[in-house]
Amino acid sequence: MRLTIGVLLAVLFCPLAQAELIDEINDREELRIAVISDAAPHAFRQDEHLIGFDIELGRALAKELDVRAEFIEAPAEEVLPGVKSGKYDIAFNKPDPEHALALATSEPFGQEHLVIPFQKGNPAFESAVNRALQRIKDDGRLTALEQKWLQ
Repeated sequence: MRLTIGVLLAVLFCPLAQAELIDEINDREELRIAVISDAAPHAFRQDEHLIGFDIELGRALAKELDVRAEFIEAPAEEVLPGVKSGKYDIAFNKPDPEHALALATSEPFGQEHLVIPFQKGNPAFESAVNRALQRIKDDGRLTALEQKWLQ
């Protein structure tokens, strides 16, 4: 009996018992993507609309995850701390050394070996993102986006 109560208490208070990021994203049906809106060709405003490589890749990634993409403009210095705190789900900039240990990342992708940073401790989300990126790569969308925006 004591063991059962101890195990239950451990599960309730253990950080691993927190909700997985993929579940939160699916519940809200939205992937919150932090973007720096003056970082052409990755993300910038044209006719009051956000466009660029990160925007199109974010839409493709969200579609693969079967949610909508919500782009949130943020100053560069707030992007990675915002991902770490959970304000944003992902970003498309590489973590600097200050944030690298505090964030998990996708597998590198594309010619620039980009990664997608997100909160640590979310293995199901990491797996879902890596599978989605692989599908985007396999069907040629990643190459097409790189040719359109980065070359």
